Amino acid sequence: MPSTIDVADYCRDLETYLCRKNDGHLSRIVGPSFEVVSGWAARGVPLKVAMGGIDRYFERHLRKGPRRRPVKIDFCEADVLDVFDEWRRATGVTAVSPASGAGAADVEPARRHGPSLPDHLQRVLGRLSSLRATGALAHSADAVLDAVSAELDAARARSGGVRGDERRALLARLEQLDHELVTLVRSTVHADVVESARRTALTDLASFRATMAPDAFERAVERATTSALRELVGLPVVAFS
Repeated sequence: MPSTIDVADYCRDLETYLCRKNDGHLSRIVGPSFEVVSGWAARGVPLKVAMGGIDRYFERHLRKGPRRRPVKIDFCEADVLDVFDEWRRATGVTAVSPASGAGAADVEPARRHGPSLPDHLQRVLGRLSSLRATGALAHSADAVLDAVSAELDAARARSGGVRGDERRALLARLEQLDHELVTLVRSTVHADVVESARRTALTDLASFRATMAPDAFERAVERATTSALRELVGLPVVAFS
């Protein structure tokens, strides 16, 4: 099916975003770069997902030392598609294929280039600490965040050496903690915040609506709402896959 994303606006928004990431240096999305970004739009990659992929590239690139020249958007493609894969797995939607006919969809092979389990837990702990410091949640949530952080810190200390059943049990526990934190956030933030997250989810999923049954689409919206809510309040994904 044709994507509902306006390619011109999509490219302009990403060009502006990339300019900010490049400290004001303009890197035009034209020629081959335009073809790359048009491909993202044709697949239905939401704008915020594409920005998340750009962020991921910059995070890794900056760890190597100071940049010598502005980053081209082409360099970010692998990270953008990785983040898109993760978003699709989280929401349960399939990708729009640029070569598909009307009403068709396909599922691209999933990539996994993410951090190790100990690194994942370290990152989650840092983000939970930041979330607590921002005061985005009610004070009543502090005790729960502290308890989860303490449990995750203990898990991080041993996660590098766990194997087999012990590792599977740890991953199951991480999923459970993730669900508990999402429930906590939904119960403590204002209803307007949840509604804003749902509007974002509906916008992000617009390209996929015609390929999905109504009940499947509503489940995807619910999962995408959770994803958008995480972004709004700064809640990390605790589950690891």
